[in-house]
Amino acid sequence: MIRIQHIFLSLILCAFAANASAQYTSDSPSGTLSPYSQFGLGLLQQPTTGFNAGMDGLGIAMRGHNEINSTNPASYSAIDSLSFIFDAGVSGQMTNFEQGNKKINRYSAGLDYVSAIFRAAKGVGISFGVQPYSQIGYDYSESGYVGDQKTLKYINSYHSRQSGIQNYYVGIGWRPFKFVSIGANVGYMHGEMDRTVTNSFSDSNIDTYVKNYQTTINSYKADFGLQVMVPVNKKDVITLGATYGLGHDLKADQELYYMHTTSSTSKTDTTKYVAKNAFSIPTTIGAGVSFAHGSKWRIGADYTLQKWADLSYPVFQENSNGKGFVMSNNYYMDRQRMTVGGEYCTNEVSRNFIDRIRYRVGASYTTPYYKIGNVDGPKELSVSAGFVLPIVNGYNNRSMLNVSAQWVKTDAPGLIKENSFRIKIGFTFNERWFMKWKVE
Repeated sequence: MIRIQHIFLSLILCAFAANASAQYTSDSPSGTLSPYSQFGLGLLQQPTTGFNAGMDGLGIAMRGHNEINSTNPASYSAIDSLSFIFDAGVSGQMTNFEQGNKKINRYSAGLDYVSAIFRAAKGVGISFGVQPYSQIGYDYSESGYVGDQKTLKYINSYHSRQSGIQNYYVGIGWRPFKFVSIGANVGYMHGEMDRTVTNSFSDSNIDTYVKNYQTTINSYKADFGLQVMVPVNKKDVITLGATYGLGHDLKADQELYYMHTTSSTSKTDTTKYVAKNAFSIPTTIGAGVSFAHGSKWRIGADYTLQKWADLSYPVFQENSNGKGFVMSNNYYMDRQRMTVGGEYCTNEVSRNFIDRIRYRVGASYTTPYYKIGNVDGPKELSVSAGFVLPIVNGYNNRSMLNVSAQWVKTDAPGLIKENSFRIKIGFTFNERWFMKWKVE
């Protein structure tokens, strides 16, 4: 009964976390503030938890008895037989935006994820939780003069309420053979994309145009994983990992409400345009390798390829033939991500507090998945470092506090440059289950 109550409570917390992550407003300091989140499905998020945030998301070939690694569900089979682990994380960041000689700093914060895992049977681990798939949130404007006389000024404003897509997942990892593990995550994707573009002029006698794009996502997500362990000796193990994410149509329409306000009468006419089945997610392939020396240290590398170039994107066009959506095959491009990292711990079972601290570091390079006009979107370079402090009290010495810092540089020639500094804090609660108490 106690175990059922813990699972039920974890599910409630997962639902609360997803709702809290989705309920952003334009006045809230939560979520992203990047103008790049207006493109595609928004800023894609790496599925990190407390254990790999300090390694910049490394995880395809990582597995451990006391961690949740949703990057590869095959790792779930490694969970300790006496553990129920609940993991939740929050983050805060400062971002410096730079364009030409202009610089500005913005701040944001929010709840990142909630996940849980337990062993269901010998060699079988089950995990569930909620993680962000993408984030959307921006508010900025651009202006200039029409013609060479510099008497008429145009103002284009771009705004989105804080939103994005959440992934509610349930996963299972099974080890059918001693050195082979397979797994799968099945998720429910839900979220909204709400974007507004306003075209106005300094002369109040000129009409104003507003385009409001709305999309609601309700679909599924399926990911599969494989891990093969190759023992080198009694302490050293090489692990090979592979992942496959199913690409498919999200069955989501994009609606555009085109509002034209006539300056002379202040009357607004609204026309609705619809792009059917406008969005998809790509097929994703990942591979990784890690080398572990007992529980003292481990290093690894990941490579992930997302086949965005195979997909089309709805583009609204206005020309002599009228207005309407067309599906562009030249909007997306394949996205690649390379990650390296590792961790070190002097002795995870030592009675000395300092010896049980884990130190982690990682770095990643990510290519864009969309184009801005005819220019490739921004590339991303990030590095991270962190440590894990054991939480020790009278009845539990297996829980952990994960603290990490990450620097992210987002850059493309001629476009806005972003430098973000993030602090992530994760709480990993590890409770003993299935123990038989002996009374003497």
